[in-house]
Amino acid sequence: MGTSSSSYSPKTVYLDVDGKMQKVIFSRYCSPCDIRELLCSSSNIARNTAISLVNSEGALISIDPTMPTNTPNSQYKVMPQSTGQVGDKEDMFQNVLSQVAEQFSRAFRINELKTEVTNRLAMLEKRVELEGLKMVEIEKCKNDLRKLRDEMTSKGGGSFTEDGKKLSPRRDVPNYPKYTLSQETIEALKKPTFDVWHWEHNEMLSCLEYMYHDLGLVKEFNMNPITLKRWLLGIQENYRNNPFHNFRHCFCVSQMMYGMIHLCNLQERLTMTDMCILMTAAVCHDLDHPGYNNTYQINAHTELAVRYNDISPLENHHCAVAFQIISMPECNIFANIETEAFKHLRQAIITLILATDMARHGEILDSFKQNVDNFDFTNHKHVTCLKLVLIKCCDISNEVRPTEVAEPWLDCLLEEYFMQSDREKSEGLPVAPFMDRDKVTKPTAQIGFIKFVLIPMFETVMKLFPQIEEIMVQPLRDSRDHYEELKQIDDAMTEAQKKKTESKSLGGKKK
Repeated sequence: MGTSSSSYSPKTVYLDVDGKMQKVIFSRYCSPCDIRELLCSSSNIARNTAISLVNSEGALISIDPTMPTNTPNSQYKVMPQSTGQVGDKEDMFQNVLSQVAEQFSRAFRINELKTEVTNRLAMLEKRVELEGLKMVEIEKCKNDLRKLRDEMTSKGGGSFTEDGKKLSPRRDVPNYPKYTLSQETIEALKKPTFDVWHWEHNEMLSCLEYMYHDLGLVKEFNMNPITLKRWLLGIQENYRNNPFHNFRHCFCVSQMMYGMIHLCNLQERLTMTDMCILMTAAVCHDLDHPGYNNTYQINAHTELAVRYNDISPLENHHCAVAFQIISMPECNIFANIETEAFKHLRQAIITLILATDMARHGEILDSFKQNVDNFDFTNHKHVTCLKLVLIKCCDISNEVRPTEVAEPWLDCLLEEYFMQSDREKSEGLPVAPFMDRDKVTKPTAQIGFIKFVLIPMFETVMKLFPQIEEIMVQPLRDSRDHYEELKQIDDAMTEAQKKKTESKSLGGKKK
């Protein structure tokens, strides 16, 4: 886990794990070691365990990026191997050789990766392949592809191979049909009560596209509308399918940012550049998140932790992936602005994404508190502090939303926490109590976080924007009260069970 490269041609295999199907997606540039580790993780097998992969007929499958894909009806099975000490040493030696060979291979493929071009048509085809759209949407995408090929051929826009991949990409690819948002949806997008669970990925992409147009960012920064579409597709494809840190979380945070911009009238107080920084940082803030937090990265000495010297390894990686995508000409939404303007945008976006590391929470909030009572919107330092706090608010804002929207997010977060703590236990690493499935409950997970992190931060922002109290701060207070009531019920049930057990014990002694 924790690879820094962004691949745009993933492969999918289906595993039989204890009678349940497990879908595994990996890049064709992954090393065999990375794939083995991914298969172990997917099959609940400890890292570094020697494994073999067999098909439904018991035939061995090679574990490498060229392995044949399968279907849900012909699942592979991961089998742990029990080898002797000598065999282990030989395997270790072979693994080292494989890793060295892979590093050389990667080194000589750098230029190839940088020059690889993914265009609008390829991305649409990947969506058909990866996103599991409804059949009607698949047929719609296929029809769109055929129309685009015909239009490009008639306009002399380059030739296509038999599989539809464009050989000579052009920037003037025709627009493709997008979802028309109703007025009801447009208004709902501006509010924290927006229900993010009712939308498919392609619909969320259309909503994000609308936000950039509505805020005037496309016009202000002379963005090519087709490039904006390609960029958003590239963003979506680089969020992993984690329980919590996934593309829906990206959309959730971006929609909350868009809502706060409207609720706090930020368009009248901040510059268009500030609007662009806030929205783009929100969209990119968790790119390629592996599902295991910084604590795990550092304790397990992962590739990311080593690369970034244990300093916000995930947030640094999110920034790197964000600008790898933007560096691709067909995804560069900032291609038409001056070099100095881009440098400023890039640095500001990086600053905001790095601020989402919760290890810096106290430092950032204290800095904002020092300025909030005498806040000056013309003061660059003050505005920077505000932007840092805004992205933090949006990143952890789920409890601001209605209970029926917020509670499923808590389930997703706990699922990801438990995955990490189970792995930490199997690897002999420290386990945080709030992530341990044997110790944490929903009330204990949320009460302290809401009381000591969320409410103090949002109440500080409320000093500058009093209008958020009713729609954002009060729901947090209600959520705190809700979980405290649940905890009282849990405590009462635990106490009753304890007395019942003691009573049985005493009764047994009397006999």
